[in-house]
Amino acid sequence: MRIAVIADIHGNILALEAVLHDLARRGGADLVVNLGDCVSGPLWPRETAERLEKLAFPTVRGNHDRRVASDPLAEMGPWDRFAHDQLTPMQRAALLALPTTLVVAPGVLAFHARPDHDERYLTEAIEDGRLVRAPLAVIGKRLKRLEPAHRILLCGHSHRTELLKLPDGPVLFNPGSVGCPAYDDPDEPAHVSEQGSPHARYGLVEIEDADDRFEAIAVAYDHEAAARRAEESGRPEWAHGLRTGFMPAKV
Repeated sequence: MRIAVIADIHGNILALEAVLHDLARRGGADLVVNLGDCVSGPLWPRETAERLEKLAFPTVRGNHDRRVASDPLAEMGPWDRFAHDQLTPMQRAALLALPTTLVVAPGVLAFHARPDHDERYLTEAIEDGRLVRAPLAVIGKRLKRLEPAHRILLCGHSHRTELLKLPDGPVLFNPGSVGCPAYDDPDEPAHVSEQGSPHARYGLVEIEDADDRFEAIAVAYDHEAAARRAEESGRPEWAHGLRTGFMPAKV
């Protein structure tokens, strides 16, 4: 079985289309799984929602999907408010109705951040204002309540490509972000996530008995057009991230 894994599109339909084109060029997949955070961001939320609706991929709900659909407007962050205002009530309701976890194949569990929480990092820790890999013992503790056991865990949220095998535990695979290569989270402890290039990211998982193979893929696309869209929406920091894969240096 061949599973394509996409995550954290954040309304970047140009990046999504590039990923879909690259996947088709590689022969497609038996299943495409979407790990959430579909539309939030100053780009093309409505167009992305419409495209995903037609594709009908198995999808789990990300924290920004939930926030776009249910946060009080006065408390909504700018990413989410931009998307909220462009989506229809039906589209917002569809986001809120997404499941938080999905078993997408025998022994393969998909979720956005953690199986029991859509906004807490699973494989990351914050050091000096940046995301780094957390110690394996910490990651294992975060998963200790996961029942039943699964061989492969598919997660997103951090926008950082990650593949690791827990001792006597599952393989964790994060394909990175399709449409948002860098972000700045001001909530304490404030930190940035940076993929380090503007490429659209996705992953492939090939399952054949116990011989599982993983591939993290970076696809070039017209990121300059996406950056201009962010600038037109009044988000220059997004534009910088889309162009470079890094957040602007703070003075």
